[in-house]
Amino acid sequence: MFFEYQGIKVYYETTGEGAPLLLLHGWGCTHSIFDAFLPEFSAHHKVFALDFPGFGESDEPSEVWGVEEYTRMVEAFCASLNIENPAIVCHSFGGRVAILFASRNSVDRMIFADAAGIRPRRSLSYYIKVYSYKAAKWWILKIRKDEKAFLKLRASRGSSDYKNASERMKAILSKTVSQDLSAYLPKIKAPVLLFWGENDTATPLRDARLMEKKIPDAGLVVVEGGSHFSFLDNPALFRAVTDSFLNK
Repeated sequence: MFFEYQGIKVYYETTGEGAPLLLLHGWGCTHSIFDAFLPEFSAHHKVFALDFPGFGESDEPSEVWGVEEYTRMVEAFCASLNIENPAIVCHSFGGRVAILFASRNSVDRMIFADAAGIRPRRSLSYYIKVYSYKAAKWWILKIRKDEKAFLKLRASRGSSDYKNASERMKAILSKTVSQDLSAYLPKIKAPVLLFWGENDTATPLRDARLMEKKIPDAGLVVVEGGSHFSFLDNPALFRAVTDSFLNK
C-alpha cells in the first residue's frame, strides 16, 4: 500500500491486530529488515512497517531532507492512518526519526536497536582524512578542472551507504549524519529499551550508554559480540526481550 505525502509515494505494509506498533528501518535498508519478527510483533499489535522516502518502494524526497522532514512525514503518516500513541521499534537511522518523533508526540514505549542520534566522535585521523579529501577536491576541480578525476576520487572515499546512494540521497545522508539529537533525549516520556551490539562500530556502545543516561526511563541490553545489526545477530534474545517489554 502507499501513503502520499507532498506528492511522494510512501510504501507501507500492515499486519496483525491490536495496539499500533510502528517499525522504522535504518539507512540502506527497507521495512523488510524486521520481517523475521513480524509473527511475534503482530500477535499482539497492529504493525505498520514503512519504507522511508528514498528506500525500498518509496519515492525519493523531492528536496534534501533532514531528520525534521522525515519526522514530519511520519507524523503525517500516523495522522492519516489514525495511529495514536504507538509503540516504536527502530534501527539505526530510524532511531533519529524516533527520537524527534517521541520528543513531541505521545508514544507508548520504544525499542532502539543500535539507533543513531548521537553525533559521532571523530579521531584525528578522521579529520586528516576529511581535510585531505577537501584539499584534493579543491585542487582537482579548481586547478585541474578535471570532473572525471574528481568522480574517481569521490568513489574511492566514503562509506558504502554513501557510495551506493543517489546524488540527492548522498546529500540527505550528509545532512542527517551531522545532526546531534541528544538534546531531545530528555524529552522522551515513554519507556525505552536499548538493544545494542557490543562491537557496533556505526553507532558504538558509548552512544547507547549516553542515551541511557539522558532518557528518563531507559534500560540497556548488550548483545555480546553483536554488530550494528545486533537484533539479527541474536534474534532469539531480541524476541525474548521485545516480547517481555512490548507486552507488559
